[in-house]
Amino acid sequence: MTENKRPLILLTNDDGIGSPGIQAAAEVLCDLGELIIVAPREQSSATGRSHPLTSDGKIEKIAYEIEGCPVRAYAVGGTPAQCVVRALVQVLDRKPDLVVSGINYGENFGVGITISGTIGAALEAASYGIPALASSLQLLNMADFETFNPEIDFRTAAVFTRQFAQVLLNHTQPEIVDVLKLEVPANATPETPWRMTRLARHNYYEPFTNVDADWNQPERLSYRIGVKQEEICPDSDIHTVIYDQHVSVTPLTIDLTAPVDLKELENTIRKNGYKRK
Repeated sequence: MTENKRPLILLTNDDGIGSPGIQAAAEVLCDLGELIIVAPREQSSATGRSHPLTSDGKIEKIAYEIEGCPVRAYAVGGTPAQCVVRALVQVLDRKPDLVVSGINYGENFGVGITISGTIGAALEAASYGIPALASSLQLLNMADFETFNPEIDFRTAAVFTRQFAQVLLNHTQPEIVDVLKLEVPANATPETPWRMTRLARHNYYEPFTNVDADWNQPERLSYRIGVKQEEICPDSDIHTVIYDQHVSVTPLTIDLTAPVDLKELENTIRKNGYKRK
């Protein structure tokens, strides 16, 4: 943290700068430091950590207020990950002490998290050595993924977002932890227990399509929740939120190297499979 300056917090998301979720996050983060919002101009869910060459990259300053106090906010023509980079390169005058991504409409679970723009923004921040928090709220109705349902209450998710933002600002996580992934059950209260979890080795969202679909016509795949309790490990993010109704906190690392003995694996491959030509 820069000496004699309040911590700098960059807030982004993948639902777009007009999302009530990012508004809820801004309201609870604004007194923790200097808050600056840089978020996609449009809905950018399921963009992962992508940097499409087709993004226009336009940056527009937006009028944004929290309880009557103006907050610096910018809408970017790009993905959440691109918003993080644009903030670092063009908007901010110093490196953020924390990046918060969310609060997302809908849960991000298991091996499918790399699809999420919410997670992608956090991983982008981590690639620059910035602690990051990715926060999501479970939705009970799949239809709510398509619209900003005004009945969705982000207040409890905001409470947990603030708490874990403070944790990261206090530098209490091990160096190997680059991102905290926070998942809040739809019916949680501020008193709901939380626990550390691992990613479920399971795709939570199952793709499907109309069996009579015409391959020559534009079509978007549909998704449904496709999990069974007996298939899910009890210490996973899915089990914790869906079946235990507890808040899930998963530590993530941007280092995707498998945690194996590299020399032992090399010897095994050389002995059993690798043939030099």
